[in-house]
Amino acid sequence: MFEKNLTKKMQDIVLEGRIPAKEVCREIKKPYSTLLRELNPFDNHAKLGAETMFEIVKATHNVSILEFMARELGYTLLPMEGVESSARSQQTKTSERVRRQAATM
Repeated sequence: MFEKNLTKKMQDIVLEGRIPAKEVCREIKKPYSTLLRELNPFDNHAKLGAETMFEIVKATHNVSILEFMARELGYTLLPMEGVESSARSQQTKTSERVRRQAATM
């Protein structure tokens, strides 16, 4: 069932997104009819590949499919800015703690 949900969500991203589906096709260099077949969750003969899915995410700037996948696997998805600033904040706290410990020795 996860596979059908994933394909349906990708179909929604392309067909109901901010960028017209034909523009997405031009950007990922895939014929419109081919992409629509690959996005059809009921077509057992054409499947959406991971590379195409990645190209769609990049073209649409829509990461909701990645958030869905992460959630299904028990993870969360964070933008790099949040991770980097969080890591820097943690590193700063650690450095301050080490300096305080060194000062008391």
